[in-house]
Amino acid sequence: MTSTDHIAAGRGEPAGARPGSAFRQLAAASVGNAAEWYDWYAYSFLAVFFADQVFPKGSGNSLVPLLSTFAVFAVGFFMRPVGGLLMGAVADRHGRRAALTITILLMGGGSLLVALTPTYAAVGVLAPVVLVIARLIQGLSVGGEFAASTTFLVESAGPGRRGLFSSFQYVSTTIGQLLASGVAALLTHLLTDGQMGEWGWRIPFLVGALISLVGFWVRQGAHETRSAEQRAAARPALFEALRRHPRESLLICGITAGGTIAYYTWTTYLPTYAEVNAGFDKGDALLVGTISLAFFALLQPLGGMLSDRIGRKPLLITFAVGFAVLAVPLLHAVTDAFLSLLLVQCAGMVLLTGYTAVAAAVNAEVFPARVRAAGIGFPYSLTVALFGGTAPYVGTWFKQAGHAGGFPWYVAGLCLVSACVYVVLPETAKRPMER
Repeated sequence: MTSTDHIAAGRGEPAGARPGSAFRQLAAASVGNAAEWYDWYAYSFLAVFFADQVFPKGSGNSLVPLLSTFAVFAVGFFMRPVGGLLMGAVADRHGRRAALTITILLMGGGSLLVALTPTYAAVGVLAPVVLVIARLIQGLSVGGEFAASTTFLVESAGPGRRGLFSSFQYVSTTIGQLLASGVAALLTHLLTDGQMGEWGWRIPFLVGALISLVGFWVRQGAHETRSAEQRAAARPALFEALRRHPRESLLICGITAGGTIAYYTWTTYLPTYAEVNAGFDKGDALLVGTISLAFFALLQPLGGMLSDRIGRKPLLITFAVGFAVLAVPLLHAVTDAFLSLLLVQCAGMVLLTGYTAVAAAVNAEVFPARVRAAGIGFPYSLTVALFGGTAPYVGTWFKQAGHAGGFPWYVAGLCLVSACVYVVLPETAKRPMER
């Protein structure tokens, strides 16, 4: 490391950073992250079209294929803790950029495999097996992506800008969702339901594989935020973060529980919830999702900058208390009218910004640099798997069981739990972060 690098590290700036590199760092994290989440959300948006192709119907119940498809969605989430742990360890030992390179390639491969999944009519049980394997690969990738990109983004930020940089975690995630939603909406308007079910649903996954290659190329130009000397001096064991920082690990779980159920309900499951519970048109539901996601993306930097000024806790508490009180009336307000779903989704997005805009910064500020990526990756991904990844399945299950009104209370309860955590959470916005 040069003397300039030593000076930069002493100032708390990314090792190896050069003037004007902030945009490059944001672009590297954002493009790859958008590609990751495009693939991930394309599955959820298109589930209603390919469920019958991959899973057989059960004894006349039309919800069985959709439930099976969302169960596979949840299975992918349960690989996320493994990805968070393994890729987090790679990021802590070999650098953030090395981990980001691996995750983007895994996601592209998983997306391609989904696109090539055969139908149940053609190969029988092998069809869902192939789909499960693809989702496991994608789950491993997404778990590692959050761990590596969170640390990469926040460590790339200058003084007083960690909240702003943190917000780009969900700006890029939302861009990926917008691409997935936009492509799905375009196809549903260009193709008939029959064409979508037969072959149209495969197109977005092929596009996702190509986007991943673009993300891989962009990330090759990123600057590593940890110098070679820092990585050589910090060779943490695989479970060191859990063993030496159990309190911080539990804190990450509490921070994440309410945020993840609200996030996946409002950004992923709400169109399907409206279709299943209110008879909302599929194409219109995707259009509402696209509009509200664009609105959501614009809110994120504003929330991040606000947290740099007033702190993380006020935003987190507003989010959690807001959802604990309003989740039930908002979800009960969904009807088959276009405006009702749009207003409900946008209202939730405003509240949700209190969590999403600062989540990366709060998580990164909890752990020391030595185990930051792995320390964030495992407990965060485990909590998301338990509560976020299961949200579509749980919501659909409530409907099938004849208790559709129970799901909003489930969302509100988890947000109330996180609200209690936020109240006792130390404020970290103004504290220097260990580099």
